[in-house]
Amino acid sequence: MTAPQTASRRKLHELLDLIREVDERRYGPEWGIESQGDVADGHRNLMHLLEGGLFSHFDADPERPVFRRIVSPTRKFRGDNGDAIYFDAAIRADREYVVKGNMAGAVYVSITIEEGPGEGAYATGTAAGLHDGEFDVDDQGNFEIVLSSAKRDRNWLELTPAASRITTRHYFEEERCVAGDPSRPIPLSIEPVVDPGAPPAWTPEGQDERVAAGIQRVINFVRGDTLDQPPRKPEEQPSWVSATPNVFNKPEKPGDMAFSAMDIAYTMAPYVIGPDQALVITGRFPDCRFANVCLWNRYIQSYDYNNRRISLNRKQTVLEPDGSFRMVIAHQDPGLPNWLDTEGRPFGMVYWRFLLPEGEVETPQAEVVDFASL
Repeated sequence: MTAPQTASRRKLHELLDLIREVDERRYGPEWGIESQGDVADGHRNLMHLLEGGLFSHFDADPERPVFRRIVSPTRKFRGDNGDAIYFDAAIRADREYVVKGNMAGAVYVSITIEEGPGEGAYATGTAAGLHDGEFDVDDQGNFEIVLSSAKRDRNWLELTPAASRITTRHYFEEERCVAGDPSRPIPLSIEPVVDPGAPPAWTPEGQDERVAAGIQRVINFVRGDTLDQPPRKPEEQPSWVSATPNVFNKPEKPGDMAFSAMDIAYTMAPYVIGPDQALVITGRFPDCRFANVCLWNRYIQSYDYNNRRISLNRKQTVLEPDGSFRMVIAHQDPGLPNWLDTEGRPFGMVYWRFLLPEGEVETPQAEVVDFASL
């Protein structure tokens, strides 16, 4: 007996075909992936992207948006961070919404509007953003922001014609990485100003197309983070991204780059150290609202911040007598402050964030040394 050829079945098969194509291309020679470990990391990356697509996009409804936590200790992509909790939701450019939230003890909160085709697809840019110094916060930490195309004097974010998604960021500087605490409450809601009413009922006539549309959003999300991101040449990277191992470029703000905050300065470089080596990083934190450094794999997934020290914020960093820092990236504990654990990985990415920096941000300096010399 032949199974019914429904719209949802066709989309499911399309998703399965995409998974196979991503495996063969994104995690293969076309993207320079050759080692067994990099392939395994790639498949983990794919599983996390599938989870992200299913969790945040399969049932997404911009008429009735719901904030969902983007990443977690077991769902990592797009450069996650153990010191931050992120939420997002699908929206429509021709609607009006009210966002209500609370600082929840964060040292910095921001909200940005992403532009793009929506429906799970990769954003094309960041259209607008506000941080907690630009909107009103009461003495209990509560805030309220309107999203609309109609201009308001304060506590407002413009919905441009291409607006498709809202992203929130809560950053913390605490001894424990807050992203590893599943019970950490972040009061946050988004509601349409005009009640759209209940969604259509799940009738036999309509549910096939609705499920097919949900699977298409998952397809869009996975493809957007894999096959639609071709390998970049060094000259195609932002100026703050270094292609030279163990050398950082000058930290800079990214402008309207997709999935970035306009008021954060970034710098990133790959690290490469041998089994008996370490990378010593020195520098000085600027005056800023928040700063941290973290380690990622080549797919910009953070290392295991639940069980290892793979990132450092200012609260966690022991400073030198002159106020500077000295950090050590190594495969084993050197018995010194500020050790960043590589998990035994000889190659990875080192990523810095400086939120609302005042003045010029000093570029971190790095030097490869023999581990025994430490």
